[in-house]
Amino acid sequence: MKLKNMVLTSLLLAIGLILHQIVPPIVAGMKPDFLLAMLFVALYIDNTPKNAFLAGILAGIFSALTTGFPGGQIANPVDKMVTAFTVFFMIKAFSRLNTQLTVPVVAFIGTIISGTVFLGTALLVLGGKLPASFPVLFTTVVLPAAAVNTITTYICYNVVFSTRKFFKKA
Repeated sequence: MKLKNMVLTSLLLAIGLILHQIVPPIVAGMKPDFLLAMLFVALYIDNTPKNAFLAGILAGIFSALTTGFPGGQIANPVDKMVTAFTVFFMIKAFSRLNTQLTVPVVAFIGTIISGTVFLGTALLVLGGKLPASFPVLFTTVVLPAAAVNTITTYICYNVVFSTRKFFKKA
């Protein structure tokens, strides 16, 4: 893991943390997870198991610190670790395809996986007593968050990779 990749991953997660903190909740204390979008971009920058592990842990801790959802302190680290490695494997599987096409697909699927794991873990932690039913939370929070994260990830990916090309020339 190169130092510049570690620094860039850290900066992206910090930006994601700030956005995650300032975005208001949508339904039952849940909010779109911009930290997740930055995690995806960080995994595109450095697609190694070590980065997936470290970025997943950090994203999980950061999300747990800022969550307003009951049981989120446990559900966030679980969902970010599962999601980080799932996205890591998806990026590896799609490595031969056009990245401009795979980034939105990976972001959408990754967000769906993250939301599903988060809600499932929270359901277990809370003994089946979510603030709203699983289907309601999935359709009103996870699906809109997947749409938002798909767009956010695509934009951030292109910004980060265009600036990286600029700095390589300088």
